[in-house]
Amino acid sequence: MLSLQLRSEHLAAIVMHARATAPEECCGLIGGSDEGLARNIYRLRNVTANPFLAYEAAPEELFAAQRQMRDRGENLLAIYHSHPRSDDPSPSETDVKQAYYPTAVYLIIGLGGDEPVVKAFKISEREQRWQQVEYVIVDG
Repeated sequence: MLSLQLRSEHLAAIVMHARATAPEECCGLIGGSDEGLARNIYRLRNVTANPFLAYEAAPEELFAAQRQMRDRGENLLAIYHSHPRSDDPSPSETDVKQAYYPTAVYLIIGLGGDEPVVKAFKISEREQRWQQVEYVIVDG
């Protein structure tokens, strides 16, 4: 896949989702084209036992979002979630252990500073490692 391409409205939508659920973590999916161009954001409910420290998408919402993506001819491009207290977000040990979609980009929204910070990562659950990757804002 080419690098993830988001419109500024997508970025605004996931930051708004993170702010709306803070101090709990939010989560969601981004669907789009084979070329990496995001088309739709799928907000999901966080149903984990401790939403202040982790996220787990509501299974019925996750499956519904995946069905919608399939119906729309989209691929899963990215999974996003927030770290509400971080000003420099990076994957936690739990994030790495639960990174079950190796082809997806993982976006993490940090809300701990003056301005939100959104970083992108490729995570290998199998190899228990991650690396930061770039994403591109494409408007117009």
